[in-house]
Amino acid sequence: MDKVEILFPNYSHEGQELILRAARFAEEVLKEDVRGNGRPFFEHPLGVARIVSDEIGLPADCVAAVFLHEAVRMHPDADVEALGFDRTVMTIVDGLNKISAIKPRDTHLEAEKYKKLIIQYSTDPRVAVLKIADRLEVMRNISVFPKPSREKKVMETLLLYIPIAHQLGLYNIKRELEDIYLSYAEPEQYRLITNKLKATERDREKLTSEFIEPLKIKLSNAGIQYKLKIRTKSAYSIWAKMAKQQVPFEGVYDVFAIRFIIDCPEDPKTEKDLCWQVYSFVTEEYEPDIKRLRDWVTNPKPNGYESLHITVKNREGAYVEVQIRTRRMDDIAENGFASHWSYKGIKHEDSLDKWLSAVRATLEHPGDESPEDLPLPPSRDIFVFTPSGELRILPSGSSVLDFAFDIHTGIGSRCMAAKVNGKAVPLREKLSTGDVIEIITSKNQRPNQDWLGWVITSKARQKIRQAINERIIKAAAEGRELPGRRLKNWKLEFPDDLLRDFMKHNGYSTVNSFYADIGDGNLDVNLIKDFILTTEQRHQEAVEAAQAADAARTHAEIGKSHEDILVLNAKNVKGLDYKMARCCNPVYGDDVFGFVSRTDGIKIHRMTCPNAARLLENYPYRIQKVRWAEAPSGGTFQVALKITAVMENRVLSSIMEVVSNFRASVRSFNVSENPRQGTYEISASIAVLSNTELDKVVSQIRALKDVVKVSRQ
Repeated sequence: MDKVEILFPNYSHEGQELILRAARFAEEVLKEDVRGNGRPFFEHPLGVARIVSDEIGLPADCVAAVFLHEAVRMHPDADVEALGFDRTVMTIVDGLNKISAIKPRDTHLEAEKYKKLIIQYSTDPRVAVLKIADRLEVMRNISVFPKPSREKKVMETLLLYIPIAHQLGLYNIKRELEDIYLSYAEPEQYRLITNKLKATERDREKLTSEFIEPLKIKLSNAGIQYKLKIRTKSAYSIWAKMAKQQVPFEGVYDVFAIRFIIDCPEDPKTEKDLCWQVYSFVTEEYEPDIKRLRDWVTNPKPNGYESLHITVKNREGAYVEVQIRTRRMDDIAENGFASHWSYKGIKHEDSLDKWLSAVRATLEHPGDESPEDLPLPPSRDIFVFTPSGELRILPSGSSVLDFAFDIHTGIGSRCMAAKVNGKAVPLREKLSTGDVIEIITSKNQRPNQDWLGWVITSKARQKIRQAINERIIKAAAEGRELPGRRLKNWKLEFPDDLLRDFMKHNGYSTVNSFYADIGDGNLDVNLIKDFILTTEQRHQEAVEAAQAADAARTHAEIGKSHEDILVLNAKNVKGLDYKMARCCNPVYGDDVFGFVSRTDGIKIHRMTCPNAARLLENYPYRIQKVRWAEAPSGGTFQVALKITAVMENRVLSSIMEVVSNFRASVRSFNVSENPRQGTYEISASIAVLSNTELDKVVSQIRALKDVVKVSRQ
């Protein structure tokens, strides 16, 4: 590699030095490696570098990257960083290494996915071009590979690399790749077509000369300036048309084509008129096949392609395809947004085409744009793999759970753990392109509400919601039986109006969620019994409460100088004389007062009750001074707490654990999610002996790491 100026003469002294450093490094690293034919493996990167330099014309840093890529690919432990190549070169090397690591599992089925993955890895857009050059060198030397590997590479070339070369505008490389493919895939057809092309070459030359001559005179007399292009289809293109139209070689009319490119001002009317004038000269001289007329001048294709196509027959009966267009039309068809690949029907997306067009422009105008000026390839998707190498495409931001549900709903629903690139990760772990994910399942696992915050794909969200709803319905069906049996034994009725009141009191929005909590064991049926009995007591106490209210009014009206004091005993909270107000849920030790209601007897309110100010001001004659007994008598008080906490599973169990550490118990516990804030909103009802015990519980809950706020209702 000392004579780099001979091998790569088109570069400056600095460029040649850059290439020489990379080539020497690769030659040293690869010195023990050989190809299938026993020749030094170094011949491969050298061949690719020559294609990149001589046939494509990319800059020196791309040539250097070719050598470094092959050295690192074959020997990952090679210390390329020590050579101090700049970021541009190393970015290209990294992209080439990633593409080389792609091992298509089934190219036939997933060609479109793998094409997108190749583009995704091309963070420097020239990476895809270098990969095409690499594949061209491989195909030129395909005979050195063993048969299984050769067949695989030939098929990959057809389905992956030929379409990308076509989109990049590398037409000469594309034609060569196609012909090499045909020579291996259909050797007999390839020999037939190439031999017939050789055999008819003189006939075509003679036909061309005879065909052009009378048209030259007419065009010259009309003052039309033009350029003539003559082309012969490639063997692959002829074979593809023969197969598509089910015709022999002689039945392919456009094996031979003549293109008239008119030089004229870029005025739509002038261009159109001149195209049709040339058309008239051709059809006056030769017999046209009107069925094969394609007028894309009057009605351009949706992609902007403009041209007149007609097939004519000369006096000897030979068919010739003629294309007529202006210089502007030809430039757009060859280089612009209506480039050749678009009207050939190759699948593409707008964003992908835009990026590939930018690469194409860079190749045609080297030096006009730096890599930083070029748009990055589309990044709306990530490309990940199963352990067996199956490629999956997911939206950017997808998690392990999204991947599991993309594989199969059953796998997603039973997913309990995962490994990404061999490392254990949580189910909510976000994935990146190139990750290999192994899903671990358990037959006891089932989706829960938390999962909805960990996925972004519609399939995963739909299947998680469906599974949760199915579980609720199943649990509700089981939960309906238990209260029915218990209530029958207790000889109690639970009509719909009481059911609605109970659900509202305990925060249930649907009947299914209520019965599901019973089925799951989250709701004690004894609470229903207590609720029914309390309601019946309320009706029995109505008369006595009304009498107490009348007595209180009379007492206020006669203006007695003394005031009665009611002593509260915790053990008799459910007694006939008084009850605790549900709006503030007083606890033994709270500062309280009594209010004589019209129907529910005396209700005990906290002095801090939201209704206290209104009652004290508007109904002073109903106010009853009360005080607690000297000591609690062993009864408990219901207290409602509102807790805001970060959405972490452990916080729920931590709150339960705090309550259980004190002389308190949880009576109900309802959780709702606030995805926008990323928090749980928890409504808890707990039973405590006194406000002292309550203060301890609240203090400990407030001290938990993930708890944001605790308040008493």
